[in-house]
Amino acid sequence: MLIQLAIRDIVLIDRLELHFHEGLSVLTGETGAGKSILLDAFALTLGGRGDGTLVRHGENQGQVTAVFDCPLDHPARRIAAEADIDVDGDLILRRVQVADGRTRAFVNDQPVSVQVLKAIGATLVEIHGQHDDRALVDPVSHRTILDAFGGLAAEVQAVSEAARKVREARHILQEHRSRIEKARKEADFLRHAVEELTKLNPLAGEEEALAERRVLMMQSEKVAQDLNEAYDVVAGNTSPVAELSAALRKLERRSAQAPTLVEPSVKALDAALVAIDEARAALEEAIRATEYDPRELEQTEERLFALRAAARKYDVPADDLAALRQRFEEDVTAIDAGEEKLAGLESALKDADKAYVKAAKALSAGRKKAAQALDAAVQAELPPLKLERARFITEITTDEDSRDPSGFERVEFWAQTNPGTRPGPLMKVASGGELSRFMLALKVVLADKGSAPTLVFDEIDTGVGGAVADAIGQRLARLAKKVQVMAVTHAPQVAAKAGSHFLIAKEGVRGVKDRVATRVIPLEATPRREEIARMLAGATITEEARAAAARLLEAAAH
Repeated sequence: MLIQLAIRDIVLIDRLELHFHEGLSVLTGETGAGKSILLDAFALTLGGRGDGTLVRHGENQGQVTAVFDCPLDHPARRIAAEADIDVDGDLILRRVQVADGRTRAFVNDQPVSVQVLKAIGATLVEIHGQHDDRALVDPVSHRTILDAFGGLAAEVQAVSEAARKVREARHILQEHRSRIEKARKEADFLRHAVEELTKLNPLAGEEEALAERRVLMMQSEKVAQDLNEAYDVVAGNTSPVAELSAALRKLERRSAQAPTLVEPSVKALDAALVAIDEARAALEEAIRATEYDPRELEQTEERLFALRAAARKYDVPADDLAALRQRFEEDVTAIDAGEEKLAGLESALKDADKAYVKAAKALSAGRKKAAQALDAAVQAELPPLKLERARFITEITTDEDSRDPSGFERVEFWAQTNPGTRPGPLMKVASGGELSRFMLALKVVLADKGSAPTLVFDEIDTGVGGAVADAIGQRLARLAKKVQVMAVTHAPQVAAKAGSHFLIAKEGVRGVKDRVATRVIPLEATPRREEIARMLAGATITEEARAAAARLLEAAAH
């Protein structure tokens, strides 16, 4: 609920801070005192349209701050959290209006877009009055209201889930159909390509390996000559192995006579012979590697040519030919097996659609039953509000071809203001005063059905008096037992039923000539009786008016 409203430099308001409580609060005052200014300022901090003319004359900017206390699971906190706003403690909405028309919005002192501010404000406050933008007349919300009244949340969820499954089944079917259709158009090409690539049987990495082998074979003749010459030096007729071996044997025989002198040389000669033998083995291996069949070079070149030709033909790297063949094979398989799968997907879509229709019809039945109950409940509230000749109608239009996540129905609240007249949408057929009273009746019926925690009614008692005003007051008081209610009123019967009473008045600004400001004064017992007496009597307050005011207050207290 709203616990505090602070306004700075907005039109005639220079500095104002109000504290609100649960229940019914009324704001009264003479015409022109500034009640509309107060509501305009409040609407601004809820995301309403900004206007530079709202800034008090002579100031660069004005601002409005509204502080709300709401449960931890309230939708406003969820919206704020999704916008990365710290939602611990109270929710503080602030709007700064600059004189040049620009505005800035804040939630818990964090900058936000006006759209976020408006979304949060819509969950916290509803303003109802005689103006289009302050009435609960948006047909988009009527279906939600009816579902809340009928307790149809589970049915709505079932339809939404069924609609999701229909969308998924349709999407899968459309994708499969598209793939089959594309494959059919390319069937001859695909079959030929699969046959060609299967015959070629490309392998990943094959091109690089073949290219390396081809280079090696092409260079092997020159390399082999040098390798053979080196082999002749190491192991041929001129090889030093025989002489080195003979020298080693002689030194080994002298080793016993002078080991210190001979052994290092023996080790060195032995190592040399081992190294020469290793070199011989390496050269033999290299020479064997250079040996190739000329036909192998020819076959390698032919294979490389075939791979590269296929890569050019199918416009892919040679290494991707194997994956391309697999994809083409899958497309061919899809053509062959697609019809059977297509039938299965079509059957799945039909099943999903049947489930949706079943859930939607169950929701439709619940809505029709709820609509009858809602019409009867609202209708019962109308006679005391001087709408005894009017009818409230929940108009339901059904389109069973629709697969909307919210069901078959379009719901709109209609009214018939007098017998014999044509019913129509509430907004179009009801006058301003009638619309406000219809809204009051509807809100009284819906008070415990997900309403915003704070409701504001702007002069809904205009043009009525006596018993009708008293009936309006009774309903506002009933409504205030479940939600916080604020009412701008000219009716003493309404004002007397409030738990909190604020007087809105203009008064001169001390020390400033020809300057007035709007003030809001909380009224206690005696001043409140005087204000209600003024509302009864007008400019001249009589003792009879004071006595009548006292009786109204006493009756409201009981």
